[in-house]
Amino acid sequence: MRILVTGGAGFIGSHLVDRLMENEKNEVIVADNYFTGCKDNLRKWIGHPRFELIRHDVTEPLLVEVDQIYHLACPASPIFYKYNPVKTIKTNVIGTLNMLGLAKRVGARILLTSTSEVYGDPLVHPQPESYWGNVNPIGVRSCYDEGKRVAETLMFDYHRQHGIEIRIARIFNTYGPRMNIDDGRVVSNFIAQALRGEPLTVQKPGTQTRSFCYVSDMVDGLIRLMEGENTGPINIGNPGEFTMTELAETVKELINPGVEINMVENTPDDPRQRKPDITNTKALLGWEPKVKLRDGLPLMEEDFRQRLGVAKKK
Repeated sequence: MRILVTGGAGFIGSHLVDRLMENEKNEVIVADNYFTGCKDNLRKWIGHPRFELIRHDVTEPLLVEVDQIYHLACPASPIFYKYNPVKTIKTNVIGTLNMLGLAKRVGARILLTSTSEVYGDPLVHPQPESYWGNVNPIGVRSCYDEGKRVAETLMFDYHRQHGIEIRIARIFNTYGPRMNIDDGRVVSNFIAQALRGEPLTVQKPGTQTRSFCYVSDMVDGLIRLMEGENTGPINIGNPGEFTMTELAETVKELINPGVEINMVENTPDDPRQRKPDITNTKALLGWEPKVKLRDGLPLMEEDFRQRLGVAKKK
């Protein structure tokens, strides 16, 4: 297989590349403009005969011959997509159009990583794929939320109109090594704060919930979806649900029991609860997460320690 991974220098993308490269029959091409990705995430493959890295922005057309496209390119944390919201929506809309155009030309199967954000601030809990969502179309997060909703629309329109083979994964919160340290996401925030000895900042009221999927489980789910027969959309995430206060307490206990926990003001349009309904995922993909939060956090801590240069106390 020749496989294109857009956004392959990013957090989830680089772990996906690692897994795809383990199969000696695969050739992997990564396209990334390094807006949030990092070449360092791929350093072990640079120079490998089955690996190619292209500095490319998906809002421009790309001409390559491939069998499969994993389309992950998009800033995925509020800090980055609010920093350049127009770029974010262009990546979601024009970038997805370009990748679908490529899939149509070369007859490739294409997988889009959509997001649990398509459910907005959900009025249904947990969220099944059949739920249409409760999204603010003009809020500060809309460039991402609505951008991904349009990307899903485009995928199905190309599927119906041109017979393109599509797969849509709705990804819920994912964590693990190689996350951007200052990306504003709650797990990376808490771990970085704990390692720096700073107070853990929990946004009020602290009762809002998220579910956290370790990156190796996420990659396994994406590959199963790509290789399977279902178009999706399908939820990929861990249904274990934690309040922000519980998460902060767990990080404090595991990493730095000496830090304080402070409550701070919340950001607009922050969803109150997030939990995937993975009934379909289990039935159709035979997938469910294996890594528990308490087992995944120390693996991420180790990576953050190395990058922040914080030694473990004896």
